[in-house]
Formats: sequence, C-alpha cells, structure tokens
Amino acid sequence: MTIFDALFFHFFQYYKIKKNKKANNIATFYVTGLQCSLLLLLGVFFAGFFRQMHVNTMSAPKAWTLIILVSIFLYFKNWMQYGGRKRKVLNAKMLKNKKLSYNIYVLWLLPLAILGLTFVLFQAI
Repeated sequence: MTIFDALFFHFFQYYKIKKNKKANNIATFYVTGLQCSLLLLLGVFFAGFFRQMHVNTMSAPKAWTLIILVSIFLYFKNWMQYGGRKRKVLNAKMLKNKKLSYNIYVLWLLPLAILGLTFVLFQAI
C-alpha cells in the first residue's frame, strides 16, 4: 500500500461520515490533485535544471500540454483504481490497521503548499 492509498482511505473514511455518496469522489479528487501538484513541482524543477544546463528538450507549450495529458491520465487511473473492487479490498486491509491520525486541514493544505513552492520555483527560473 502506497502513501497515496493511505491518504485516499483517510479522506474516504473522513468524508464517508459526512458526505456518504460523495466520499469516493472527494478522496479521488484529493489524491489526483496531490499527484498533479507533485508532477508540476518536478516539471518546474527539471525545466529550471535543463535551462541552467542549456539543454533544449521541449518547448513550453508542449510541456504544458504534456502535463495536462498526464494529469488527465492520473485522474482516470485513480478513478479506475479506487472505484472498484480494489478499493474494497484495500479498505478491508486498511480497517485492520490502526486509524490514521492526520489532521484533515493540514492534508488539504499540503497540495496548496506544494503549489506555492512550485510558484516560487517557477519565479526563480
């Protein structure tokens, strides 16, 4: 079980109590947003690194198009992974373990902090 699986089930269990039918959508949206923000951070880092090394690998519009396509792929991958039988199996495994004690507000701020770091890094290059 990856850290994204653990975060998904933490969100799923938290929102299952409050919004029963939307819990899966909210948790999928969160995990996809976190993965996309990490992808963007890595993309900006490598863009700055390649610019410093004077390597012309890809133009900026092509890079943005690639990030958008990978983000769409990540959403559908998470939708397929956490929407079916695998979610139920992982949920049963997760219930055997102790409950996660992450603060939900800190977890919502995590993608925002990563996006803020990405913006700062983007301005630096």
